[in-house]
Amino acid sequence: MAVPDLILGNSNKRFSGVTSTMLQTLPEVQSSMPLAVLGKHHLPENTPVLSFRDLVKLNDKARLFHARRNDEMIQALAARKLGAKLKIVFTSTAQRHHSKFTRWLMAQMDGILTTCSAAESYLENKADVMIPHGIDLDRFQVPADKKQAWQKLGFPGEYGIGIFGRVRPQKGIDLLVDAAIPLLKKDPAPTIIIVGETTPKFRDYQNQLQSKIDDAGLSQRIIFHGKRPGSELPALFQGMSLVAALSRNEGFGLTVPEAMASQCAVLASHAGAWKDIVTDGLHGSLVPCDDLDATREKLALLLKADLLKMGQAGRAHVEENYTVKREAAALVDYYQSVLKS
Repeated sequence: MAVPDLILGNSNKRFSGVTSTMLQTLPEVQSSMPLAVLGKHHLPENTPVLSFRDLVKLNDKARLFHARRNDEMIQALAARKLGAKLKIVFTSTAQRHHSKFTRWLMAQMDGILTTCSAAESYLENKADVMIPHGIDLDRFQVPADKKQAWQKLGFPGEYGIGIFGRVRPQKGIDLLVDAAIPLLKKDPAPTIIIVGETTPKFRDYQNQLQSKIDDAGLSQRIIFHGKRPGSELPALFQGMSLVAALSRNEGFGLTVPEAMASQCAVLASHAGAWKDIVTDGLHGSLVPCDDLDATREKLALLLKADLLKMGQAGRAHVEENYTVKREAAALVDYYQSVLKS
């Protein structure tokens, strides 16, 4: 293993959104500077891994540790206390006020990053840099023909409206269902596909929504498709003409740029980074969080809009501003600036 200049925290044994975003940029970052990861969980084969004992021994020159969780900040600070020569940076994505302890940890950092303006608004001091997450454009691609991509999925209706994420109130599935029922009664063209796992805790939530759908006579037009393997998601995105993302709260929210990369128009709430990413009227529509009336109004307008044109504008926007390569390059530039400071 090459002696690393960069150490990435990877403390969570459970796969999470934080893990996913770290893994997305890892190959690109690794091609620019030698790195190792503290924690072996979920890593690609042959990724250099450090133990905490190895980390403490890195004391011949200053290196950078990138923490994305509180316990990773603690690990890095402890290693520095024990002799490791580390500069430590932390990515703050939380859209809530930090606890006193988290604020203390952040005050010990050599740098703070954030991913969107909403997250930065909760910081006491402005972040050094804002680096939004990017999308793998090799994975999320434009279909050769949107209509054919929809037909390949085998659902009824002329085109699809998708919503992706675990079935629970936080994701706003109920907002889409309640907004869509009166509209779909009048418009036979769209079919709504709800893609995501329903855990036992939220089975009653899904059942209540299903009862509304059945009572409206729309059980063939609003479909719970369940949890799908990651390998199926790109084709599902490609088949949709419109993707709704109506979370009541969100960290960053990769669903929206993934949809835009797949040439979908979007209907997004003001959660996560979506206000930064989506231009209302150009890429789709934005609505306040947890606002059913606004959601129904905007959805009605989108059902009459040129969704393909919006999807094309969204794809161009993602290509220019929200790629994994762009994110990784910005991270490396920032790492190098901190190491030189």
